[in-house]
Amino acid sequence: MGETGDVMFSVVPVIVGLGFIAVIGFVLFQSFKGVSEWNSNNQSPQQSSKAKLVSKRALVQGGAGEARAHTSYFMTFQFENGDRIEMRVKGKEYGMLAEGDEGLLTFQGTRYLGFERNSE
Repeated sequence: MGETGDVMFSVVPVIVGLGFIAVIGFVLFQSFKGVSEWNSNNQSPQQSSKAKLVSKRALVQGGAGEARAHTSYFMTFQFENGDRIEMRVKGKEYGMLAEGDEGLLTFQGTRYLGFERNSE
């Protein structure tokens, strides 16, 4: 084997170990980020404001081979002052609303609570 084989046995375990640490670090970071956003939303007051639904999008993840696909739904609302907010919503809400709908958006931080369309 010689010198090349010795290098492989000393370098490869280090690379695998660093990869493992990176994956664990990423998982911990995402978990902390999620808990932090959840806590921030819980501490925010529940608000209702007039808004217009300006865009909708769906993000499909997975579905390769035998894996199941998962779809996340997002809607962007624009308030009367021009500010916009994108919120994750359930599929039923996504399907019931159309771009251009105007009404009363109820939310808590970045958490979508509902949208009541104007009845005009």
